[in-house]
Amino acid sequence: MHPQPTALSLLGDALLIRWSDGAARSYTIRELRDSCPCATCREKRRQPPPASNPFTVLSPAETQPLKLLGMTPVGNYAYAMQFSDGHDTGIFTLEQLHVLGRPEAE
Repeated sequence: MHPQPTALSLLGDALLIRWSDGAARSYTIRELRDSCPCATCREKRRQPPPASNPFTVLSPAETQPLKLLGMTPVGNYAYAMQFSDGHDTGIFTLEQLHVLGRPEAE
């Protein structure tokens, strides 16, 4: 049985998850967004970075700090996360979340 979350806290630009095995881990919202496991994001990470373009036009959402708007449980094994940039298709398994982030002191 994999550890289960026992508490979730949003602290500024970081998510803190306390786990049933006693671990506590902190995740920046940017780290979560960049680690999105959806097929589209995985494919984008495999592509070479695009050429730099100083004239890129950003959407209004892209000009704002990235935020975690919501987390919805998916069964007993994952969370679907909704980000302020409009992305909401990533389903983060508990196993994945338990290894991402940084350990926090109890």
